[in-house]
Amino acid sequence: MRKKIRVGILGCGGMAGAHAMRFKANPNVRIVALCGVAEERVKAFADRALADYRLAPAIYTDPARMYKESKLDAVAIVTPHTLHFKEGIHALDAGLHVLMEKPMVTDSGHAHALARKVKKAGKIFMIAYNTPCSPEFFFLREAIRQKTYGNLEMVVGYLSQDWMRRTKGSWRQDPKRSGGGQAYDSGAHLLNSLCWSVESDIAEVFAFMDNHGAKVDINSTINVKFANGVTAAIAVSGNSPGHGTFMAFMFDNGRIEIDGWDASWMNVFDRAGRVKYPVVPGKPQTPNDNFIDAILGRAEPRTTVRNGIIHSELMDAIYESVRTGKPARPRKHP
Repeated sequence: MRKKIRVGILGCGGMAGAHAMRFKANPNVRIVALCGVAEERVKAFADRALADYRLAPAIYTDPARMYKESKLDAVAIVTPHTLHFKEGIHALDAGLHVLMEKPMVTDSGHAHALARKVKKAGKIFMIAYNTPCSPEFFFLREAIRQKTYGNLEMVVGYLSQDWMRRTKGSWRQDPKRSGGGQAYDSGAHLLNSLCWSVESDIAEVFAFMDNHGAKVDINSTINVKFANGVTAAIAVSGNSPGHGTFMAFMFDNGRIEIDGWDASWMNVFDRAGRVKYPVVPGKPQTPNDNFIDAILGRAEPRTTVRNGIIHSELMDAIYESVRTGKPARPRKHP
């Protein structure tokens, strides 16, 4: 019988519930520990998310103590964005595999430093983006790689949410904890869907933002030029009721339209028109399940620290462009 992967969850806020649910459903996982800033909040989370769990996880408020006492194999880090770098380094130093909530970090220098630490540690490190684990986005990326519909030339997309009102008063609108606003929060899913699929470094960015009186960005329009020549135009709205996403990848011999949030739908077109039944192999998987499969050696991780580097370089360039009112290029790092 295969040993179960002993997992801890660091951070017990809203998204931690989704991670607990996914890990709880995986027969190869045992959630052995939870950690948060306040013991009563961690206990409340355990009662809410793991009330029916056969073995109650241990409760901690100190990650170092959790790592020392709980004999973990892996940890999911589900904390405010600006804490990710320090907590990722700490977990890798403790010898753990790491599943990091998006965004990986909020500074491209930190992204490169974390990549060096991951390489040295030799552990699985994944970022919990939705779309890379979907058959639809895997199909899309293979179509780009294989030039199934010709050369990819440009991408357009948008994400809309009632984000400003829903996150008012939370850490997500505190730049010291979030690192940025809607573009760094929900927008990270759409922007990573773009970068993960195009598979190219960022060449240049020109962006505009509107904070609507908040301390962080609410609405963004972002133009990106990749080093491989692909161009993209992305809009991130945080002040619109209802949730919606759309992306269109335009090739010189076709087009793929897709839900950039969780790949819940996809339309494929070639020169003859819409492809009625495109063959999309594989089954949908959560990032958590892919993470566990990668630890067990039966799958390749769909995201790596490299995805976090490109995303962080994009975000740094976005905010630099907004600050200067000019096009910006990613910062150089050793």
